[in-house]
Amino acid sequence: MDQIIIIALAGIVSLVLGVLIGYYIRQSLAKKRAGTLEAKLTKKVQDTKEETAKLVKEAESKSSQILESTQKEVDERRREFLKAQQLILDREKLLEEKITGFDKKEVELGQKVETLKGEKESLDKLRLEAETKLEKVASLSREDAKKELLALVEKDSEKDIMERIKKLEQTGQDALAIKAREIVTLAIQKCAVNHTLELSTTTIHLASEDIKGRIIGKEGRNIKAFEKITGVEVLIDDTPDSVVISCFNPVRRQIASMALNKLIQDGRIQPAKIEEKVEEAKQEITKIIKDAGEKCLYDMNILGVQDKLVQILGRLYYRTSYGQNVLQHSMEVALIAETIAEELGVNSPLAKRAGLFHDIGKALDQQMEGSHIDIGIKVLEKFGEKEGVVHAMRSHHGDFPVDSVEGAIVIVADAISASRPGARKDSVENYLQRLKALEDIANKFEGIDRAYAIQAGREIRVFVKADKVDDLAVQKMARQMATNIEEELKYPGEIKVTVIRENRVVEYAR
Repeated sequence: MDQIIIIALAGIVSLVLGVLIGYYIRQSLAKKRAGTLEAKLTKKVQDTKEETAKLVKEAESKSSQILESTQKEVDERRREFLKAQQLILDREKLLEEKITGFDKKEVELGQKVETLKGEKESLDKLRLEAETKLEKVASLSREDAKKELLALVEKDSEKDIMERIKKLEQTGQDALAIKAREIVTLAIQKCAVNHTLELSTTTIHLASEDIKGRIIGKEGRNIKAFEKITGVEVLIDDTPDSVVISCFNPVRRQIASMALNKLIQDGRIQPAKIEEKVEEAKQEITKIIKDAGEKCLYDMNILGVQDKLVQILGRLYYRTSYGQNVLQHSMEVALIAETIAEELGVNSPLAKRAGLFHDIGKALDQQMEGSHIDIGIKVLEKFGEKEGVVHAMRSHHGDFPVDSVEGAIVIVADAISASRPGARKDSVENYLQRLKALEDIANKFEGIDRAYAIQAGREIRVFVKADKVDDLAVQKMARQMATNIEEELKYPGEIKVTVIRENRVVEYAR
């Protein structure tokens, strides 16, 4: 029994010792873990402080750089501002000097005008005194002297006319008539120039019907831009795979046709592309015109013509007169004139040259004031043509007297070319003249940019300069234009007057 109690006590003691030892061990482990965690936290705090210090240092460095860069930019802007300010001051000073100079010149000009007026009055007095002295010396008044001079001239001219009539009677009128018929017949037989009738429309064939929608564009913006830039009318109807370009001006019509074909080939049809392709077409037309002039001179075997005159001659390729192509007509007149001159034994190269250039003024009669004969004389004189050529061509409509045999030959050749069967169509020319008259009426107004006659003359479309004509003036201009057309033209039905004013602002983003 005692042993059992001892054993039990020993077990209890062992259990208590085990509990105590376990508790001690757990306390030791807890302290060790707490120390390790504290060390880790201390290290993490230290690392955080170092990283924060590093970030603060970097922020201070970047802030310093930004401040330095900003200061440099401010200094640069200040220098630019000062430079611009100095430039403005210099310009103001220069402008003041110019204004002062203009004022001085105006004063000087006024003084010169007064001086010239005084000198003119003095010259008028001297001329009057001289005329009075001459009348006293000659014992004749101005009117009497003029009458006597005209009587002498008339008498001399009458004598020349009678002598020429007598000479013609002696040589025989019948023989001359027979010879003249032979010469004209030979000239017509030797001349063979093809003529084609110029129409006022051009048909463009399309690969598919879908292209029509692209030509029209959204809400019609493409076709409106095309018609505005080219000055033609684009007709899109139910005709399959084709559109029609209508314009009385063959150059504008050809430019529009070429530009539209380029746009269709490119595939991108929009206002900016339209302007680009129209400009390309204009450059190509310029080359075609020059090539036509050079080919004409080559075919005619005419040399020594200046390049600018060749360009002007080529413009006749797109000019018609009563439906007759003027360049072909001029070539025909040149060939007929050469043949007649050879038969008569006179200067055939001069007659041919005068015949070729007799209608050269028609190439510029829409850009310059005056008849095509006056314009032609100025053009030929400017580009160094001989006086004989100018004299021979200027009398082909009777505006100037015939002062050479070659001039008479050009008249005959022009009449032969124009009067042969099928050469001319009066109705076409009258139609073109009416359209041109419409544009001329519109172009007389101030502030006009462009004016196009469309719809076969049933509408005149006018574009005005927005910076010179306001909205109120546009309405007045349209009304006045319609009134002028009613007063100056004769036409069936009615003519629609459309005046367009628009602002276009262009900026570039760089």
